[in-house]
Amino acid sequence: MKIPLYKAFTDSGDVRRVSSVLERGMNWAIGPEVAEFERAVSSYVGRRYAVAYNSGTSALHATMLALKIGRGAEVIVPSFTFIATANAPLFVGASPVFADIERVTYGLDPEAVERAITRRAKAMVPVHIGGIVCRYAGELEALGRERKLLVVEDACEALGATAKGRKGGTFGDASVLSFCANKLISTGEGGMVLTDRKDLYERLKLVGSHGRPDRVPYFSSSTSPDYVQLGFNWRVSSMTAALGVSQMNKLERAIQLRRKVAGLLSSRLSSLNEVEVPVEPQGYRHTYQMYTVKVRGGRRSRDGLNGFLSSKGITSKVYFDPIHRTQFYRRLLGRRAPKLPVTDWVSSRVLTIPVYPRMTRDEVDYVADSVKTFFARRG
Repeated sequence: MKIPLYKAFTDSGDVRRVSSVLERGMNWAIGPEVAEFERAVSSYVGRRYAVAYNSGTSALHATMLALKIGRGAEVIVPSFTFIATANAPLFVGASPVFADIERVTYGLDPEAVERAITRRAKAMVPVHIGGIVCRYAGELEALGRERKLLVVEDACEALGATAKGRKGGTFGDASVLSFCANKLISTGEGGMVLTDRKDLYERLKLVGSHGRPDRVPYFSSSTSPDYVQLGFNWRVSSMTAALGVSQMNKLERAIQLRRKVAGLLSSRLSSLNEVEVPVEPQGYRHTYQMYTVKVRGGRRSRDGLNGFLSSKGITSKVYFDPIHRTQFYRRLLGRRAPKLPVTDWVSSRVLTIPVYPRMTRDEVDYVADSVKTFFARRG
């Protein structure tokens, strides 16, 4: 049996929506589907404005620019996340400052953030990992207001997740989403920024479209546009947006199916002393964008399990090795490398195993049995 880490949740509706754009032979860029996709996501999450981009990384970069975070500023980020979170400040000449995380949802620890604040600190980037809103999202938002820090919520992995009645994507000045291959809804590549600030929304649009106010459709208008600032071509295509609209129609169904599969896995694995299954705190809704276990034996045992699953045809992966320990950041930081004991502890134990909406009971059983077999052989 060959079991991938993820599979996109797709159907004939996706094909029809994309085909309809192709068949009309025009407006493949800046078509009406882009605004439709933005409305669908902003309405679902509960934000006033949305701007679509060609990737989550572009969306993060655009947010840094639109918030006017620049040279000399510091942005507090976790090291336990995808590297784009830390790279985005560097893109605009700012410096990422790493703060430690907490052990339950792997989000930023407010006390660690407080210790990391200096007079140059301008923003923080709380990250939701694997489908769960970080445990202290509300506290981090309040800390940002208190210390006059901009809050950029990295909600790339938390579309549809909730915490005490609030959805991921509703915290802070701006929230960033990703629609790349392994997310709850996928357009292959794609991203979006959500905000309630009109001024920020207007700047975000300019940044992603060459600094051009698109008051009329660029490709179907005879009007010559003006350019008011430096910008990039980070637009999303009409075909991509059409796929996003269709995917949004299936989001809640995808979450229900993921939660069902995750529940089956947890029921099979929770009896293992060697493994800790994902936690869903009271009042939270986990969407299981990833299903990540902690291996109590530490790195050696975790890496052994990873290799064993691979030998059984099961794809598993370590999300995430700490950013500050990558070759690039070791060179960049030098002797300024931070001490992040919780990040090191968590990252040495986590392993993400397959979960996807149409994962069958046989596949779930095969994964669970393989995990159990590995520890039984070691016992």
